[in-house]
Amino acid sequence: MKKIRAITFDLWDTVIIDDSDEPKRAAAGRPPKREERRILAHQYISRHGSIDRKLVDLAWDTADTAFNKVWKELHITWTVQDRIGVALKGLGCTLPDIEFAELVRLHEEMELEIRPDMIPGVKEALEELHGNYRLGIISDAIFSPGRALRQMLSDAGMIRFFDAFIFSDELGRSKPDSSVFIAAAESLGVKPGEMAHIGDREQNDIDGPHRVGARSILCTAAVDRGDGSTAADGTFNDYRDLPDLIAKLNK
Repeated sequence: MKKIRAITFDLWDTVIIDDSDEPKRAAAGRPPKREERRILAHQYISRHGSIDRKLVDLAWDTADTAFNKVWKELHITWTVQDRIGVALKGLGCTLPDIEFAELVRLHEEMELEIRPDMIPGVKEALEELHGNYRLGIISDAIFSPGRALRQMLSDAGMIRFFDAFIFSDELGRSKPDSSVFIAAAESLGVKPGEMAHIGDREQNDIDGPHRVGARSILCTAAVDRGDGSTAADGTFNDYRDLPDLIAKLNK
């Protein structure tokens, strides 16, 4: 088996704790993100005529359901612009270009306004791994697009560790599609068999890389989604253990 020369990381619940911003939003008197998106949509649409909030909620719920179906079955993540466009079409209404762009931006940057937390120890582990391996990010973009996710990493002082970024809104495909992992290997200048991917979901982050000959490591530092069984080549729940785990896989 080839030596690991590059390591890719999933982002949500592997580097960043998903929805860890929600308690901060509550403490600040702000509604949950899902609710705030619908409040914003109703506010913008209502500028151009009266509309029942329940209809707006239904349109946003329907667009979310369609997004999830395409994401899970076709491994494509619609952009926020696409999602809002689908919802507005369902309502039979349009917004002026400037207002539409602003509504998209408010959806995309919600997690920049009130930030989620990084997993404890991840920065120190990246500092140790950086320089010994080429590092990359592979992340599905659900609402926060690649540009917002880069900003989070930059503001946390972590973007400097990474040599490549594969975001689904930019590539046009999402995990576990093989093209995602192949694109990451190419960007990092390695063969797929010289790469290890780290993530928290069995199908996306373990099975996906295995299909292209890469190794995979299950991260349970934020959440353990399994029942103790995994096809991963390694598992860790504390980032202090990751450098040694990589070294063992390379023996």
